[in-house]
Amino acid sequence: MIIGKEGSQKTEYVLEVPDGQHTDVRLDVYITSFIQNASRNKVQKAIKDGHVFVNRKAEKASYIMQAGDKIEISLPKPPPPVAKAEEMELDIVYEDDSLLVVNKTADMVVHPAFGNWSGTLVNGLLHHTGKNLSSAEKKTLRPGIVHRLDKDTSGLLVVAKTDEAHQKLAEQFAKKDAERTYWAIVWGNPPEEGTIEGNLGRSPRDRKIMTILKEGGKSAVTHFRRLESFDHLALLEIQLETGRTHQIRVHMQHNGYYVFGDRTYGGDSVRYGPNTGTRKTMFNNMFAALPRQALHAKTLGFEHPDTGEFVEFDSSLPPDFAGVLEKLRRNCKPDIVDYG
Repeated sequence: MIIGKEGSQKTEYVLEVPDGQHTDVRLDVYITSFIQNASRNKVQKAIKDGHVFVNRKAEKASYIMQAGDKIEISLPKPPPPVAKAEEMELDIVYEDDSLLVVNKTADMVVHPAFGNWSGTLVNGLLHHTGKNLSSAEKKTLRPGIVHRLDKDTSGLLVVAKTDEAHQKLAEQFAKKDAERTYWAIVWGNPPEEGTIEGNLGRSPRDRKIMTILKEGGKSAVTHFRRLESFDHLALLEIQLETGRTHQIRVHMQHNGYYVFGDRTYGGDSVRYGPNTGTRKTMFNNMFAALPRQALHAKTLGFEHPDTGEFVEFDSSLPPDFAGVLEKLRRNCKPDIVDYG
């Protein structure tokens, strides 16, 4: 079990080795496998500097973990780097004094974070919105990211330009008043429509991915409607009630409808049907043409924070997604196999 808690100047973790589990693993290796973005060198330094205790005792990095061990970790938290404005091409579909709506490309991270301190949407927005501001105004500029998309998911995002707009928009998303529709190509033959529910949280086996948990996690609800059927594949229109990390991808995987091209959750191989001959070649070509998950945030609707008017935006499918969809329409006949 792992429990993480962030303070103002440090991050604390508690790890517990389950009773009856024989790890035969060193302390430093055990910690590194559970804490995201923690390298073995950093963990070894934390142990040496006295930030790690096993059963309330200091141990060496080479200590072999035992069933029932409790590890307490308290790591100093360095201040995050300040995001810098960077000139980049952004697809702004709407903008006024309070907000803007951007059509994000599939290769762009939304917010600066570990491993991606530059080249993010926030870096581009800082440059875009700060063009006509004074130096003093630029220092306090903070694009208000209301919701996010995964790096390899394309589509629409709304960004607040004022604190008031951010508060009102965030309330709409929290209360599920905002409307978001995604398009996805998935493996299998989903029913004409359906709803998937399941609490989401970090996988206890791999902290870098999400999974459906029987206990704990955050509630998540996904609605879908089948738009087209192909050879062991389908095009879905998906609506979210909640906006959890990797929600669509995990819910689809859990039900056997892996999102096409999703390398993290198993959609980047032929899941159903023969994987030989011309069919194998065809799908390998599609994976090469779409080296990411076939998931696009197509429409976005919300009440404008200034006028109270409900506004809605639609975006075209990006070329890589549209190209694969066209190949499926041209080459793949519908099937009636049920993978539910």
